[in-house]
Amino acid sequence: MTTRTAGDLLRHWRLERRLSQLELAGRAETSARHLSFIETGRATPSRAMLAHLCDHLDIPLRERNRLLLAAGYAPAYAEPTLDTPEMDAVRQAMRQILAGHEPYPALAIDRDWNMVDANAGVALLLTGIEPRLLTAPVNALRLSLHPGGLAPRIVNLAEWRGHLFARLSRQIEMTGAPELIALREELRGYPGGETEVALPEPDQAIVPLRLRHDGEELSFLSVTTVFGTPMNVTVAELAIESFFPADAGTRKRLGALAS
Repeated sequence: MTTRTAGDLLRHWRLERRLSQLELAGRAETSARHLSFIETGRATPSRAMLAHLCDHLDIPLRERNRLLLAAGYAPAYAEPTLDTPEMDAVRQAMRQILAGHEPYPALAIDRDWNMVDANAGVALLLTGIEPRLLTAPVNALRLSLHPGGLAPRIVNLAEWRGHLFARLSRQIEMTGAPELIALREELRGYPGGETEVALPEPDQAIVPLRLRHDGEELSFLSVTTVFGTPMNVTVAELAIESFFPADAGTRKRLGALAS
């Protein structure tokens, strides 16, 4: 990802997607020869051709902008901050989802797993967290796996850690983001972080988060929500993590806490 030319970047993403030039050319309905010329700089691709290839390589919007810039074109996707007027509808929808999920915890995160919003139910997860981990930007993965965070309260820590590492590694494979690679290396330095694989129970359908709270064990299922058809980088990189009770005892306990 330190390369600079559009051809170098295209080749990088083609190899990341494990496609040969012939395979990509077939999907994009162009010739392998033309694709080779683009990658080596012998042909200058049009803006439309770059967009076409980006679609077939499933390149993230942020990296599509970088590719366009490398080819001498203006970026196609804006990157507004969440507090701008053009993001009002997205921000309101996000907060409606978060508020509607109470009393159960839900939080919104950006590409780097930094919290951008949360509902009142998240307070349940923050009990006993070291204050320095709650200094902005608050990173959800650090909160989960740091020994000063949730880790000491997670009953199935190895299993939950394996689940989070698997998600993070898939995200790195899709985006190639150096910030996420650095975050993964940091997490590996935490106690037990060198172990990224934990086999589930044979009949297990989903990995729960089993959390100690006030002498009881609460169990949650997590669901990730993303915005459909994002047309700017900020929206494309937003996700909402919602936690649902995984058993009747947890549902009853959360209802009592809320009341």
